[in-house]
Amino acid sequence: MGKATGFLEFKREEAAEREPLTRLNDWKEYSAPFSEDKLSRQGARCMDCATPFCHIGTEINGFTSGCPIHNLIPEWNDLVYRGRWKEALDRLIKTNNFPEFTGRVCPAPCEGSCNVAISDPAVTIKNIEKAIIEKGFENGWITPRIPEKRTGKRIAIIGSGPAGLASADQLNQAGHSVTIYERADRPGGLLTYGIPNMKLDKGIVERRINLLSQEGITFITNTEVGKDITAEELRSQYDAVILCVGAQKQRDLVIEGRDSKGVHLAMDYLTTSTKSYLDSNFEDGQFINAEGKDVIVIGGGDTGADCVATALRQKCKSVVQFGKHPKLPMSRTKENMWPEAPHVFTMEYAYEEAEAKFGSDPREYSIQTKKLVADENGNLKELHTIQMEKLKDENGMYYFREIPGTEKVWPAQLVFIAIGFEGAEQPVLKQFNVETTARNVVAAKYGNFQTNIEGVFAAGDARRGQSLIVWAINEGREAAREVDRYLMGSTVLV
Repeated sequence: MGKATGFLEFKREEAAEREPLTRLNDWKEYSAPFSEDKLSRQGARCMDCATPFCHIGTEINGFTSGCPIHNLIPEWNDLVYRGRWKEALDRLIKTNNFPEFTGRVCPAPCEGSCNVAISDPAVTIKNIEKAIIEKGFENGWITPRIPEKRTGKRIAIIGSGPAGLASADQLNQAGHSVTIYERADRPGGLLTYGIPNMKLDKGIVERRINLLSQEGITFITNTEVGKDITAEELRSQYDAVILCVGAQKQRDLVIEGRDSKGVHLAMDYLTTSTKSYLDSNFEDGQFINAEGKDVIVIGGGDTGADCVATALRQKCKSVVQFGKHPKLPMSRTKENMWPEAPHVFTMEYAYEEAEAKFGSDPREYSIQTKKLVADENGNLKELHTIQMEKLKDENGMYYFREIPGTEKVWPAQLVFIAIGFEGAEQPVLKQFNVETTARNVVAAKYGNFQTNIEGVFAAGDARRGQSLIVWAINEGREAAREVDRYLMGSTVLV
């Protein structure tokens, strides 16, 4: 695929990005498009692999390797290299319902397992994917696909994130009538309210929602199961129900001073910021404002990075992000060989922006928060930490130990807790009486997706726990196939 010697002739080129200090003045997407010439060269780097690993879609040592939706990556890379964009689009949408989402916010496990990446930088798969779908919209190649006939079967999907949308898209194309229930005022789930606009412009989400609506899918917003409609009503009105409610129960920090004013869960910060931006361009004041404040983000993951980027745009006085693990190496170690996901140091968009604004990477490593301290009015004023060292015991298990003498006091008026999630929120699951696992997610086997309740299925983070968007799309597609089989006795979905 691609040019036979392309990986030898051409170097990897990263997608263009708007200058960090410039983009901090707005909430528009930070990325910029590749030129067609560059895209063609990058497509040419895709080797004629005997066995492409980019689309294996599996987990190795707990991390995703390759594309979980098994995108036909070498095929559309080759077509882009040859300038056959329409055919590239046809290949892309065979496996991916929403390339405009994955092309923007997926961490690209496909690139980590790219065969070129054994010894050289991987093919820029993610950027090519985004370019293909955007060219499809620009040229009018993507139009509503109206099913020719309806089966008479009705399906309710609870939750409008990527798993719910993928399930709905597949089932609608199979001829079933699909209604999506969303408790928020806008559909899209975390695509809308969990990911900041500078990573995923909400106009892109709205464009897809409008297309799905034109194709026959019904969206009902501001409707919470158990409050506005009961599980019994849904089960009586529909032939099947799919729970795609995500895994949004945030893990909190149990620590002295947690009740100080100015300490918030990260998703509350991100959600209110996006909602206020969409509702009024922040004129309503219904958001947590970091302007002029010292901000500390506890948690070293992507959610924490999004908090950093949001605080920077709100013109914070300073921002630091704490992580408990040591700084990652610059290249793979012997314990992290291809095709595992590469555990290496990277500079995400938020860190580039913080460095441009304040002169240094905002991340602090191997650090533990000991307590939060408020002033006499209960307002947060400082945070106390100690450095940690990561050690291995005689059984090969890692543990952390405090380093005496490394205590430090940090000024802080805002703290955002971004230390992960503890599974699905329970009220809606209890409404349906579905069994859950020890990880607080729905007990439904992958490949079958049926819960213990007849006609009730589960997919996405609600079933597997917090994961990648591309896994949510995978689960949505797979669950849709099993629902189709359940309703019709066989399935037309692949």
